[in-house]
Amino acid sequence: MKKALMYFALGTVLSFLINYFFYSSKNIGLDIYYALAFGIAWGIAYYLDTPNITLPQKLGFSFVAMGALVLIGTLIFSLELAIPSILKFSMVFVAYYLIASFKGSKSLRK
Repeated sequence: MKKALMYFALGTVLSFLINYFFYSSKNIGLDIYYALAFGIAWGIAYYLDTPNITLPQKLGFSFVAMGALVLIGTLIFSLELAIPSILKFSMVFVAYYLIASFKGSKSLRK
């Protein structure tokens, strides 16, 4: 759990710094929201990267997280601004498991 929180924090900070300094959306709240989506994706992907959790469970949990991101983003900003958060989330989630698939253990934890 500690490493999952570390992945979340590191992903959030790095994403925020990249968005803030290179893309500068002129909306700091939106930059933080997108960074949180990125960090949450890394944290959840790492947390779910265990053989005890089946693939359908991993997918279900990721869809619930994406739904929560859209709901929160829509309440704070708008639906048009919330949609990119799930794109970032799903991109990171898929990238994590794609990278893990190249390892013999099929996990980045081992």
